[in-house]
Amino acid sequence: MADSASAFLENSVPYVPGYLSFREIPVLLEAYEKLQVLPDVWLVDGAGIAHPRRVGLASHFGVLLDVPAIGVAKSRLVGVHDDPPMEKGSRVPLRDEKTGEVIGSVVRTRTGVKPLFVSPGHRVSIETAPEVVLSCCTRYRLPEPTRAAHNMVTALKKTIPSS
Repeated sequence: MADSASAFLENSVPYVPGYLSFREIPVLLEAYEKLQVLPDVWLVDGAGIAHPRRVGLASHFGVLLDVPAIGVAKSRLVGVHDDPPMEKGSRVPLRDEKTGEVIGSVVRTRTGVKPLFVSPGHRVSIETAPEVVLSCCTRYRLPEPTRAAHNMVTALKKTIPSS
């Protein structure tokens, strides 16, 4: 059973690259409180540990609520990688530039489309994160939960009077 919730808050924190979670967490927590049905794992539109300080939006959210969370980013924030093969389900490791440590996966969710950058946020392993994301991908590049959230936000933005 799916559930959804929304929240609107004035933004009190300016956008600073690498600190997105401090801007986004308050409204996410407010929406979280309104949910009747909670998922087993959270797919978050942002980084998990594939972040300069290893704590992206998915990590921050997961730690605060102590829930399994996975970062699903449309672009690379940090790390180096080879190109994954063009077939759906292909993946390659995303590695820290300095240490070589694996911090995520570059995952092709559809044949021939740009890959996603998947990294564990909290209580999910490097190996499990891309499996979960791929299991949520149907006809589109984005996994269904993040795609539905994006569509909901796009629709809600149209209801807000411009200032």
